[in-house]
Amino acid sequence: MKVLNLYAGIGGNRKLWEGVEVTAVEMEPSIAKVYSDNFPGDELIIGDAHQYLIDHADEFDFVWSSPPCQTHSRMMKATRHKQKRYTDMSLYQEIIYLQHFFKGDWVVENVKPFYEPLIKPTATIGRHYFWSNFRISKYEAPVQPKGFITAGTVAATEILKKWLDIHFEGNIYYKGNHCPGQVLRNCVHPLTGKHVMNCAMNTPNHQTLFRA
Repeated sequence: MKVLNLYAGIGGNRKLWEGVEVTAVEMEPSIAKVYSDNFPGDELIIGDAHQYLIDHADEFDFVWSSPPCQTHSRMMKATRHKQKRYTDMSLYQEIIYLQHFFKGDWVVENVKPFYEPLIKPTATIGRHYFWSNFRISKYEAPVQPKGFITAGTVAATEILKKWLDIHFEGNIYYKGNHCPGQVLRNCVHPLTGKHVMNCAMNTPNHQTLFRA
């Protein structure tokens, strides 16, 4: 099965997938380097995942997309965030596009937002919402380490690396973010990623929720 892994990050969701051929798309070179080191057998594209989806989706059997969560996150309304910005609607653009124009199976993942989601998610696992065209069964997400949301020290990032079982030297900072734990918190835990992928592969005849 040919899988397109969009906004691949450092590959938390992908870590435990088996028997698939993966093309990953990640914009940030420092993050893409970690992904490449951990998954050297995957094809890695450094570029715009949102554009890559519309240009190349039909080349794949399965799409996993994890658009940036920062403008949807409940932390957007926390007092320490003073920057005003619009919520990124590319999340819903991709859901609608995949619902109506993609012929394979797909899942879009994001964190639970600070607002009522504009499209009802298919499943909720831990702090994540999932939209998909296959049924995702109930699953208990791995328990997050203590202080997960605020983890910003070097010691705390090492705990997150161990929790995810994804390892790299030093810390990653990107787009002016001064928290070394952000790239790790952005990950879907590998066990959750494996569960979702297994649900897709075990759907009888790949019968979907959105397609007739």
